[in-house]
Amino acid sequence: MTNKPHDAVFKAAFDHLEHAADLFRSVLPASIVASIAWPSLAREAGSFVDVELADRHSDLLFSVDMQGGRAFLYLLLEHQSASDPDMPLRMLVYQVRIWERHRKQHAGPLPPIVPVVVSHAPGGWTAPRSFQELFAPAPATIPELASFVPSFELLIEDLANVTNEDLKGRALAAFPKLALWLLRDARNREQLLRNLAVWGFAFGEALHTPRGMESVRVLLRYIALITNDLHLAEFRAKILEAAPEVEQAAMTIAEQLIAEGRAKGRVEGRVEGRVEGLTRQLACKFGALPPEILTRMAGADAAEVDVWLERVLFAATLDDVFAPLQ
Repeated sequence: MTNKPHDAVFKAAFDHLEHAADLFRSVLPASIVASIAWPSLAREAGSFVDVELADRHSDLLFSVDMQGGRAFLYLLLEHQSASDPDMPLRMLVYQVRIWERHRKQHAGPLPPIVPVVVSHAPGGWTAPRSFQELFAPAPATIPELASFVPSFELLIEDLANVTNEDLKGRALAAFPKLALWLLRDARNREQLLRNLAVWGFAFGEALHTPRGMESVRVLLRYIALITNDLHLAEFRAKILEAAPEVEQAAMTIAEQLIAEGRAKGRVEGRVEGRVEGLTRQLACKFGALPPEILTRMAGADAAEVDVWLERVLFAATLDDVFAPLQ
């Protein structure tokens, strides 16, 4: 969870079919909700996000029986600090990938895809919501042009504009409600602490559900990793006041993070020491080192440095030392 905390808390909450169904029912138009046989909701494997966008987007795909056939419900978390102006274009790419995979497995009509984007950009969603908004001239301004341009809209769950009252009124379990709240508030220390009093009761509710301790730990770990300048003593006082029953879980998470930080520091310290030793050996043998070699060593992990330390003993050139690892 350390590398992609937004992705982790999002999937922990909504990979669960009941939680996903509750979220879709709360955001989809009433006519679509009424047309769906919700017991048929099924999770589809795989992600359709570009590898280079994995730090910005997280996705979950579901299939469901709808009046007239099968359909897909596509849930995408946009976890940048600002809205993506190309999101309709990216969504079209993701939809085509879903249809292409479906076509390889099934003949006949293609299932419709309903795209829901969950955004927690602090300033709210400011990017286009429809594919045709990306074009100039606007397709609708020229007779018959629109018929040649794909047309669809994104359903945006804009958490920045969802109030505590709105979120508390959703027909969602405590854990997914807390996940959405934290996606909205956890990056802002003052906002998080101010609203912790409002949401303390939900931590208690989540704790008393099946696998409740695990759920609460996911949430508390997310807070610890995301909220800047949040001191342990301050958070402990607030969580004790708002939800005293989860204090033990909060302290366990804090202790784990402190231990991880110390372990990481020890590993990084050992690597830094090895790099310093390698630098001295290389300089003695080959003279001043070029900047690109220094940059490469600075970003190396322990395994790479160990290989280079062995090679330098017998290498005739720098290229011999830094040849690709086999």
